[in-house]
Amino acid sequence: MPALLPPPRTGAARLLDPEHLTRVEDGERLHALLWRPGPGWRMVSSAVLGGGIAERAWVLNAQVAHGYRRTDPARHLAGLARAAGARGPGVGLMTAADVSAHGRARDGGAEAVATAGVSVRGWAAAPQECATEAAPPQRTTGPVPPGTVNIVVALPVALSDAALVNAVMTATEAKVQALLDAGLDCSGTPTDAVCVAARAPRDGADVHAFAGPRSEWGARLARAVHRAVRAALPAVAHS
Repeated sequence: MPALLPPPRTGAARLLDPEHLTRVEDGERLHALLWRPGPGWRMVSSAVLGGGIAERAWVLNAQVAHGYRRTDPARHLAGLARAAGARGPGVGLMTAADVSAHGRARDGGAEAVATAGVSVRGWAAAPQECATEAAPPQRTTGPVPPGTVNIVVALPVALSDAALVNAVMTATEAKVQALLDAGLDCSGTPTDAVCVAARAPRDGADVHAFAGPRSEWGARLARAVHRAVRAALPAVAHS
C-alpha cells in the first residue's frame, strides 16, 4: 500500500498541491503524485483513466517500472488511487519518469505541475517510417527509458467545454515551447498526457468561453505550464 510522504508546507497555500506517495512494485521503489481537490471540479484529460470531460475528484500521476508490461493500465491506476484513499471518479496518468522530480509553477492564479521523461522523443508529424519504428513500449524486448511528459493544470475559474479543449491546446503549445527553449529538437514524446481542471460552474459565476494563449486565463495557463515543464526536464535537457 502506498505510504504518504507529506509535501512541504512552505510559502502561500497552493490550489494544486499534490501529495507525494511511494510504493515498492516490480522490485523498484516508485513514486506518485495524488491531488485530491474534492468535488466541484470539471476536468478535461487525455489520460488512460478518467479521460474526456467530466467532474472529477482527484488526479493521480503514477510512476511505473521501466519496461511496463501490464495491459490493464486503467485498472492498475484505479487500484493505486483506492489504496491511497482516493474516492469517487478521478483521472489517472502514468509515466516511467521519476515523478518526485516534478516541476511546478504559478501565474496569476493558474497552477501547473509537470513530470518529464524525454529519452524517447520526436516530432508529432514524423515520417511514416519513423512512426512505425516508434512502437509502443509493450512491443519492445528490453527496458524502455522514461519518455513521457505529464502535465496537470488547475484554474480557479469555470470554463465552457470549448474552453476546456482550448486549454489543452494551449498547454500543449506551452509544452512544445518549453522543450524547444531547453534545446530539445522535438515536440514531445509518443505518450504525453495532460489534465486541465477548472471549477464547476456555479449560479451567478462567470463561465469563461476562451482559454487560448491570448485570453486572460489561457495566457496564465501557458506561462505556468512553460515554467513547470522547464523545471521538470532532466538536467541533461538544459545543457
